[in-house]
Amino acid sequence: MDVKAVARNTLVQLLKIKPEELKDDVQLTNGIGVDSTEMVEYCIALEKAFNTKISPKEITKYSTINEIEQIVKAKLNF
Repeated sequence: MDVKAVARNTLVQLLKIKPEELKDDVQLTNGIGVDSTEMVEYCIALEKAFNTKISPKEITKYSTINEIEQIVKAKLNF
């Protein structure tokens, strides 16, 4: 399973943006303007995709796709 691809595609679908607009190292909140409601929705979508518990606070402090990939991999014991 490609964790980064799933994390990216989930966010692209949630925000309804073009994939090329979402770079792996862009800040989600400051860089592309993901708000707190979208962050919660993103966490829920990631939980469903990876069948694991992820809190919005956890994801907020990991605010790029690269960083989110690492936290998800850690939860999945990759």
